[in-house]
Amino acid sequence: MQRGELAKQADCNIETVRYYEKVGLMPDPPRSTGGHRVYNNDHLKRLTFIRRSRELGFTVDEVRGLLELVDGGNFTCAEIHDITVDHVKSIQAKIADLKKLEKVLKGMAAQCTQGDIPECHVIDALFTASKAM
Repeated sequence: MQRGELAKQADCNIETVRYYEKVGLMPDPPRSTGGHRVYNNDHLKRLTFIRRSRELGFTVDEVRGLLELVDGGNFTCAEIHDITVDHVKSIQAKIADLKKLEKVLKGMAAQCTQGDIPECHVIDALFTASKAM
């Protein structure tokens, strides 16, 4: 299959495939005698793995690390478990930061009079040096 068909089957766009090739997550496919890239089911499987990993919030570098383990064939379930647990901890930290951010923004919005004059507590707060959230 060609790149467009690969992208369609993986439910992504062609630029996504190009990007993953550019950053080295997708291997260069063989070419036809006419010079066209020829992708197979292994490429589709890998692209699906990459996309699913990214949907779950793994960074490109983390996906690369997972693929290196898979490609080497010498990974253990315990290694993957540890990577997953570390990723969960990172997500939990982001959630905590977002909750703090939500609290600050709600506090700013609560002080807003929503008036028709060009005075706004939210704007004033953005110009003021902040304390740690």
